[in-house]
Amino acid sequence: WIHARRGFVEAERAYPIAREMIEMIGELYAVERSAPARDDPKYLSTLERLRKEQSQPIVDRIRDWLNRQTVLPQSSLGRAIGYMIELWPGLTTFLTDPEIPLDTNQVERGLRAVALGRKNHYGSRSERGTKVAALFYTLIETARLSDVEPQAYLAEAARRAIADPGTVTLPWEFAKPR
Repeated sequence: WIHARRGFVEAERAYPIAREMIEMIGELYAVERSAPARDDPKYLSTLERLRKEQSQPIVDRIRDWLNRQTVLPQSSLGRAIGYMIELWPGLTTFLTDPEIPLDTNQVERGLRAVALGRKNHYGSRSERGTKVAALFYTLIETARLSDVEPQAYLAEAARRAIADPGTVTLPWEFAKPR
């Protein structure tokens, strides 16, 4: 939804009506924020209910809005509308499964470091070097997703492995005593 929204933000200057779409997409995010925290046992069931009762009507309004607009297809608003219609099946999948997020921002933030690292370490000079880099990217991103500070985790994992060769400490085990 955030990628589809971007086109309407860009079109808003020339087409103030795009603000309506931006606000409707904002309503979808407000519904998501009203769900309990992810660690709440009722998170998925509550989110499923909220999406059915609140998000589905918003999505229906969005679809109606898209169908009512008459703009040139190559205008900024026309391109934003066309892009959203093209992505519609993927955009609405979140309505059928509470485990599907509204957007992929978290995944994309995680991949940003990989993309930068790939650019910075281009030509690792060996297959082994590439595998080691991939292993560390995976551990660092897993630590971040586990709410563990990556540098502290890697330092402690290394200490544990040196003290007891063969020991593997995964990020989610970091806080656990040995």
